Amino acid sequence: MPWVALDIVNDINKTVGRRWQGLDPLLPEPGDLPQGCMAPLVANDQNGHPAGLGVCHHQYVPDDTLAQTWGTAAKFMLTLRLRGPGTQAADQLLAQWHDHLAGLAEAAAEDTSAIVNWPTRDVDGVLALLRHGLQPMAVIAARPKGRPATEGAGTAPDLAIRQAGLDDLDIVAELEMGLIRYDAYFGGSIPRPATEALVRADARAGLEHVPTWIWIAERRGQPVGLAIVEPPEDAAWIAGMTRPGSTAYLQTMFVQPDERGGGVGGTLVKHVHAQLDARGIEVTLLHYAQVNPLSGPFWNRMGYRPLWTSWEARPAAVLR
Repeated sequence: MPWVALDIVNDINKTVGRRWQGLDPLLPEPGDLPQGCMAPLVANDQNGHPAGLGVCHHQYVPDDTLAQTWGTAAKFMLTLRLRGPGTQAADQLLAQWHDHLAGLAEAAAEDTSAIVNWPTRDVDGVLALLRHGLQPMAVIAARPKGRPATEGAGTAPDLAIRQAGLDDLDIVAELEMGLIRYDAYFGGSIPRPATEALVRADARAGLEHVPTWIWIAERRGQPVGLAIVEPPEDAAWIAGMTRPGSTAYLQTMFVQPDERGGGVGGTLVKHVHAQLDARGIEVTLLHYAQVNPLSGPFWNRMGYRPLWTSWEARPAAVLR
């Protein structure tokens, strides 16, 4: 960090680490701040001492990648590290970030977002995020190994669950597209012209993995549900959001609309969890849409708890 004294960064990180562990032991130790697009933003306390840091970094997602289906084409992301509770430092940093984005022509484009990932249990920052025009869009939830589903998770005794193979490519791609179309209602996905072809290519790659990490739920021989997991070697992009250890990412869980409410989802997820526990996965992460009225209650019943909340302003220029 060439623009801020390293001892200040380390001191703030240590303080943040203690706060995070007090909030949720599944949170990671604060790592190095990412390389930003400019000098880090600095908030000072009443005595002029650094009370918080913010680093803005830009992500431009290529239009030939499936990642562009799961968000805007351009993302302006702010990493915040606050020394203590309260909203004063967060307000300062978010105001500076607003001024920075206001000077960027590309931040005014429609297909953009301003994003802050915030520990869900750190309620001290919520009012500052709201005041600056950000809204909670997505949750990263975590399930530690062995954590059981609640009694109300539901079961479907007539369901057959099996690992998918290459012969299931059409089924897997179709169900994956069903999830993407459904998540679009909540802003979680943005279907693009290339999405279907990219989904099919991604499904083929997953089905070529041995052993496969894709499961299909069937009722009377008809596919009614799908679960896709990224194994640890593919989930490195998100593993740093939790404590160190073997981490998998539950990429997809979809149940056909006319089969919902009958225990299909609960039965499928419990089966997948048993497989992941047997494979030594210590933590499983997933995303769900904050505004989806079904997701939060369902994943809580399945043993997950919110870890991070993604706060967004779309387009980025509406940040206040």
